[in-house]
Amino acid sequence: MRLDKYLKTARILKRRTVAKELADQQRVFVNGKVAKPSTEVEVNDVIKVVFGYRELTVRVLMIQKQVNKNDAALMFDVIEEVLLKKEMPDQ
Repeated sequence: MRLDKYLKTARILKRRTVAKELADQQRVFVNGKVAKPSTEVEVNDVIKVVFGYRELTVRVLMIQKQVNKNDAALMFDVIEEVLLKKEMPDQ
């Protein structure tokens, strides 16, 4: 399954277009490498997404074309979630 579609289906991101934009900005990594929106995701891949002041790393457990909201969390396992330091403007 395509990376952008997986991120939306697993409800890691709300919209596929947002997933595409983040990947185009080189803020999505699969197995440690910068990923394009069309990168094929497979079971056991590690996906890292950097968005806002958060960095989320997950392991793919399952791939399904459609899944209900309650089962979406079963598609991945959160490895790490980091809040990045918010930079304070100079005064």
